[in-house]
Amino acid sequence: MGGEEETVERRRILLVDDNPNDVELALTVLRESGEHQHVFHDVSVAGSGSEALALLNASSPTSPLPDVILLDLKMPQMDGLAVLDAIRASASTRDIPVVMLTTSGEPRDISDSYAHGASAYVIKPLDFSQFREAMTTITAFWTQLNRRPHLR
Repeated sequence: MGGEEETVERRRILLVDDNPNDVELALTVLRESGEHQHVFHDVSVAGSGSEALALLNASSPTSPLPDVILLDLKMPQMDGLAVLDAIRASASTRDIPVVMLTTSGEPRDISDSYAHGASAYVIKPLDFSQFREAMTTITAFWTQLNRRPHLR
């Protein structure tokens, strides 16, 4: 109370996932965790790799690039590795942290993701409380603790 005003920080997240159930679950967790951390998670959702790249290419001062990208690996047409390659190939997006958030625990998928430039690889927990904890940890680290160069 003593005259101190709580400030709410705004963090931009791009969630790329073709599974509507996983998207809804992630949005619920991000909303809840943001409230507890006094952070507003401004989440954009792309249901495909091409939609994600279109959102990134349409960034502007009024629609800035995300602070972190949560990217599913297994998507039809354009998988997460192809999206990651395009992100890393562009001067405007190459420094954005990209967390692969997927159900695959295959060693090949993990090594391929890092070889293509992933910042982290997280296997989606099936249990809701574990999923909540994983999402809270991911967003807290990449949007609050991590420091990276300014993108513009």
